Amino acid sequence: MCVHLFGAASSPGCANFGLKQIASDYEGEFGSDIANFVRRDFYVDDGLTSLPSDKEAMSLISRCTEMLKKGGLRLHKFLSNSKSLLQHVAPEDRAKGFTDIDLLTDNLPLERALGVQWSIESDCFQFRITLSDKPFTRRGILATVNSVYDPLGFISPVVLVGKQILQSLCSDQVDWDSPIPDTLRSKWERWRSELAGLRNLEVKRCFKPEDFGTVVVTELHHFSDACVHGYGQCSYLRLVNDKQQVHCSLVIAKSRVAPLKIITIPRLELTTAVVSVKVSSLLQRELDLNNAVDYYWTDSKVVLGYIANDSRRFHVYVANRVQQIHNHSDVSKWNYVNTKENPADMASRGVSVSSLVNSATWFFWS
Repeated sequence: MCVHLFGAASSPGCANFGLKQIASDYEGEFGSDIANFVRRDFYVDDGLTSLPSDKEAMSLISRCTEMLKKGGLRLHKFLSNSKSLLQHVAPEDRAKGFTDIDLLTDNLPLERALGVQWSIESDCFQFRITLSDKPFTRRGILATVNSVYDPLGFISPVVLVGKQILQSLCSDQVDWDSPIPDTLRSKWERWRSELAGLRNLEVKRCFKPEDFGTVVVTELHHFSDACVHGYGQCSYLRLVNDKQQVHCSLVIAKSRVAPLKIITIPRLELTTAVVSVKVSSLLQRELDLNNAVDYYWTDSKVVLGYIANDSRRFHVYVANRVQQIHNHSDVSKWNYVNTKENPADMASRGVSVSSLVNSATWFFWS
């Protein structure tokens, strides 16, 4: 065979290896920045990155196109929130739907970036969820909850409510295709109907506001919380400029239902703290933040006692999680936050769509 079969299990891996190999072969000729873009910012066959100016973006496009051309690949379907940059891209090389747009007068349409809806004109992420008609059964509820795609967890407190309803059906051992009990039917119908309100939600793609100036301090703040029905965490990027102005924005969040097997709240709080540590490692690796300092916050003094204790021996469950926290974080960076001021409280308890959209702290903690 001269080509890899479409649909074969090995084909995506081979194609990905070939793409990365081109970057390694021509790194010396085109520069390490282009090679790193291909290595780190390509997801299957889509490349996504952010650059501070049109000039740098155009340079990346031209050099990356030439590098991949040497490997027999054509880089095209370009898309940007900058109209002036798109004007420098040949119409046939723009993304579908952009070839016939008048960049001087027409508004840029809504597109998808790795499955996330991106309003290019406002440079915001949006959620326009279209639900298919599913039966009010355990199987239908599972399909509906899983159809809400939110990889960064922006609306995780809302999705948690749907997961809690599904968990209730699982704990009651409701059959997959039996109608759900009347006690949960009204709650499910209300949650399902509220999802349409997410179209009013817009999340700024860029962490740094326009005209913010020079950033002198970069911090990542991780909040964790747990309750009887769920646990969650949220991470914020805090920027301070040379005028001592501060801007905070939500980077990623996670909400999970509590296990059906009963676990004490302190242990659940400790589990959530471990999630914060794992998210911290992920963000440090993916965001390429220079000299960013991590801070961890919890409203559980028991967890802080676990972490600070270096003399007492704990049970295996606690000891393993405390060890993970010690291995990946500095004990001195763990702090206490009052429950009322902890934004992760929304991630652990779940909220309605209207409460999330109107929240003053979830997306911009300060």
